[in-house]
Amino acid sequence: MGPQAGCHHAGMSNPRSDRFVRSHLKTRQLVLLVELGRHGSILHAAEAAHLTQPAASKLLAELEHALGVKLFERLPRGVAPTSHGEVMIRRAGAALAELDAGHQEVMELLSGLQGRVAVGAVLTPSTTLLPAAVVALKALQPRVQVAITVDTSKLLTQQLQNGELDLVIGRVLDSASAAQLSFEPLLDEPHSLIVRAGHPLAGQRGLSLKTLSQQAWILPPAGSILRDRLTALFLSAGLDQPQQAVETLSPPVVTQLLVQSDMVVALPPELVQPYLEAGLLQVLDFDLGLRMDAYGLITRRGHQPSPGAALMLGCLREEARRRGLGA
Repeated sequence: MGPQAGCHHAGMSNPRSDRFVRSHLKTRQLVLLVELGRHGSILHAAEAAHLTQPAASKLLAELEHALGVKLFERLPRGVAPTSHGEVMIRRAGAALAELDAGHQEVMELLSGLQGRVAVGAVLTPSTTLLPAAVVALKALQPRVQVAITVDTSKLLTQQLQNGELDLVIGRVLDSASAAQLSFEPLLDEPHSLIVRAGHPLAGQRGLSLKTLSQQAWILPPAGSILRDRLTALFLSAGLDQPQQAVETLSPPVVTQLLVQSDMVVALPPELVQPYLEAGLLQVLDFDLGLRMDAYGLITRRGHQPSPGAALMLGCLREEARRRGLGA
């Protein structure tokens, strides 16, 4: 990950910080921080952390005193984290996830298992690159357990930072998170317009964006990059957004809707390659001009991946090279 990724945070070599971690910080405080972030109530957080409310209040007060900052605003109903509190909640979650991962690795070594890797992926690589890499991984280490989550980059990178995922194949969208993450680009995703074979617009030359805006569309959920880019595409041409639309990210739902109706979707063709080859779907003769940001491998800076995660990263890089996607 390069010299920058490997270097320790200044705080870890700082005697004052070291003293804080060794002398003041308790595991129960980490658990309490995470539960306070989850529940927004000292009472409910205390219950979840198996503490009494007075004990929880005392632990929080001790932590705030040791740090010298307020971590939570006391509200009429519950508590809300300050900006300092948000930092500590996120770091506490990651620290507990590291300890859980250590326990998991020890248990796996004792049971003879060869580790576990939790991977998050955005839609296209989840149906193309990732399955091929998992097959390659299983050929090398059949006993590595692989857990796969498919979602948007935003949610996946949050789970990565919380320690719920080991690595993500997606995009880094949030500049605030970029400093804590390492990104290794793999692929730019060209999108085409896909319809059923025999669609009224199929084979037509000189299609206009206006004609397309009047079609029924299958759209990704609001807030995703593709949805934002499609919205901008119609807006910049002075056109209304498609009035008839179904929102879904599910590939089986998308393909069934396409095959059974005159709907239109913007997708990388490789996602529906078997349907294109079988002559059930076809690509419209229209260049959307949509360029998506490259997706790639995202990991946490300064985090030592488990043996299973390191092996998965190697398989993903190798598969990307084999397909001519990466360097």
